[in-house]
Amino acid sequence: MEVLIVNDLWVKYYTMSGVVEAVSGVSFRLREKEMLAIVGESGSGKSTLGFSILNMVPKPGKIVNGQILLEGTDILKLHPHEIRKIRGSKISMIFQDPFTTLDPLRKIVDQFGEFLVEHGVEKSKVNTIVREYLEAVGLPERIMYSYPHQLSGGQKQRVSIAMAIALNPRVVVADEPTTALDVVVQKQIMDLIDAIKEKYGTSIILITHDLALALERANSVMVMYGGYIMEYADKTELYDNMKHPYTKALFEALPRVMCKTLPKSLPGNPPDLRRPPPGCIFHPRCEFATEKCRIEKPRLREVSKNHLVACHYAGEIL
Repeated sequence: MEVLIVNDLWVKYYTMSGVVEAVSGVSFRLREKEMLAIVGESGSGKSTLGFSILNMVPKPGKIVNGQILLEGTDILKLHPHEIRKIRGSKISMIFQDPFTTLDPLRKIVDQFGEFLVEHGVEKSKVNTIVREYLEAVGLPERIMYSYPHQLSGGQKQRVSIAMAIALNPRVVVADEPTTALDVVVQKQIMDLIDAIKEKYGTSIILITHDLALALERANSVMVMYGGYIMEYADKTELYDNMKHPYTKALFEALPRVMCKTLPKSLPGNPPDLRRPPPGCIFHPRCEFATEKCRIEKPRLREVSKNHLVACHYAGEIL
């Protein structure tokens, strides 16, 4: 069962130095209890896509076209009051930096409680629910009465996760949820997100720059570059049959244990999305680029069952 469908989504930022094409014609479907990883370098458009899904694109950004269907309802057509009601209750977000979520001047129980009351929870039940969901993410009751500065980075992120799942949303967008955490805590946070998916039946969109994490944890992987989808497939299919040079470059850049070869860096820099190159947006950095790549934009096409690639030579060069 599909809980979220995104159709032909376009997002632009209108800046003083020009129009930034941040997300360009992105479409995908998210199934119940699925974890979809959106992978790419900084500036690939993945975080903008995450904010778009909640209709929270920061100014001067604007969604200029597309549909975002959450259980059949296009949230882009809802009144702002209606959108506020479904954020947190039907779709929520775990931010990179917990301080984006947590007010440093208020105790956890106060801000968590306010969030619940805004969504119709009776005040008499607030403390019980806060205690229950903090316990669900492995935090003791005393955390309720702490200020954010009294918590570690991992504890703050667990509080953010508790708030994100407290109203049992169908979809949670996790935007780089392990950023700035040490490797042990990173694993704990990802284990927690996995457990939430299974326990509550939540569908997860994991936004990350780490292809290894995506291949380890996700059910399916969508690789973005310059605002476009480059490749999109089930994780096993993607790992076994990478078809896009950019996906391959991300994979070759990963460090490997017990391997004599060093990670291979990708030459060049991500494109300036105010002035994207003609043709394939990846062609200036692609070792296989031809004249066709420089003048003709490849369409995202199915090269095998449920395996989509935006490359003129998909299946021929890799």
